[in-house]
Amino acid sequence: MRRGTGLFVFVGVLVAVAIGLWLAPIKPVLLWTDLLIYILLFTLVSFFSYVRGKPHLVSPWRQVLSRPLAMISLVVLSAYVLVGLLDSVHFRMALAPQAVAQTAAENAEPPADAAAHYSVEVLSLLDVIANPIRRQVEKSYSAPLAAHLFSKDTVEQADGSTVRAYPRLQYGGAHLDDPESQRTADITQRALTAVAMGLTAWLLVVLLWIAYLARRQEHAFARQLSLIVTGNTVLPWRAIFSTLAMVFLFAALVIKLGVGYHLLGTDKVGNDVLYLSFKSIRTGLVIGTLTTLIMLPFAILLGIMAGHFRGWVDDVIQYVYTTLNSIPGVLLIAAAILSVDVYIANNPGLFETVIERADVRLLFLCMILGITSWTGLCRLLRGETLKLRELDYIQAATAFGVGNMKIISRHILPNVMHIVLIAVVLDFSGLVLAEAVLSYVGVGVDPSMVSWGNMINSARLEMAREPVVWWSLVAAFWFMFVLVLAANLFSDAVRDAFDPRVGLAN
Repeated sequence: MRRGTGLFVFVGVLVAVAIGLWLAPIKPVLLWTDLLIYILLFTLVSFFSYVRGKPHLVSPWRQVLSRPLAMISLVVLSAYVLVGLLDSVHFRMALAPQAVAQTAAENAEPPADAAAHYSVEVLSLLDVIANPIRRQVEKSYSAPLAAHLFSKDTVEQADGSTVRAYPRLQYGGAHLDDPESQRTADITQRALTAVAMGLTAWLLVVLLWIAYLARRQEHAFARQLSLIVTGNTVLPWRAIFSTLAMVFLFAALVIKLGVGYHLLGTDKVGNDVLYLSFKSIRTGLVIGTLTTLIMLPFAILLGIMAGHFRGWVDDVIQYVYTTLNSIPGVLLIAAAILSVDVYIANNPGLFETVIERADVRLLFLCMILGITSWTGLCRLLRGETLKLRELDYIQAATAFGVGNMKIISRHILPNVMHIVLIAVVLDFSGLVLAEAVLSYVGVGVDPSMVSWGNMINSARLEMAREPVVWWSLVAAFWFMFVLVLAANLFSDAVRDAFDPRVGLAN
């Protein structure tokens, strides 16, 4: 693939999605965080297109991609990113003419004009794909794969009498005539069917990809298959395909079991916990990535300036981040979020829907987290710059009268980028966990926005009841744990490849 092809493919995909949204009977909705995600995605694609033409930059990335554990983490992270991107394309569906006329009649309004009318509900591509799960809203709590509600309720019998019993769920196991005798066999049959479906789809994809690799490497199919099975390939395809098998099996289980049952149960108001867990992925990714994007300019600019110029510039920057560190971060974040809430409450006309208000609060949360978390990286860059400025080639450039900006951009910045890259990957998992902690104490994302922090915050109230409602907490914890673990493992590989001290030690 030639250099820059990835960028053209990315732009082509964006154009195709834009044309599809324009032709469909919908009204596109561009949230602030959506816009920043698209900019970040474009920046990443441009960066890797640039890296492809630089052998000294390609070498450490090849070292990262040659590690089986790093590629396993990358496959998992890619699955999370795909779900997050599907949840970042928002729109409002057009209302049918009959629905518009009925609404006008109910509100005693004159008949609507011929212009299209759109629903006030903002959906995403993920909502459309997960529509069978999203619409299956029960009355209250139900356990994973259950056919009855978790709590007893008054049920009216055929003869008119009432009893206290566990009512049947409206959707979970509704296709069963006798759940007590049929549920186990039905779940087993669906699980086995899901395994067969997942393995078949995985095998088809793997065989097609091996055929592509064999043609590209000019090998016979059997030889390419043998190389992959024995692990004699540059990229650890055996680990990649094994991880893909787990992803395909999980997707098949969601399709077969998630439609007939609530795979991870339901929450207090009857929403499917699996659907909420998927929706929380976007919130976690936005917190982790956009906050890093906001933090970097402060850390890089001020850290290099303090180390290069020293003197009063260094004193002022040190005073700023020392003062900022002396303020408790939670109090600063709480004050900023409360100010945003007051602004939103005083200007309701600026936001058409609830999701737009929640998105603005999420954006400000990213900003305040970025403003309060740049100090650590700034210290690291200051120390590294103090060391670099004493090296011979920078002293020579200064003696020849080279300007400060040119020294910073050509000699210092490229030599501290490995620290920036390592810090970015390591901070990502910390920021995902920070969202959960802030939402737990009530100063995180908007309560109407689905996030792992809000799921944990609502689940903690049910931990004292008997029997315990555990599935919301476990689901949020597990999804967050897998994401953070994959990010940490991948960051370890990035650190080992880019940190020159690790290379010297090895």
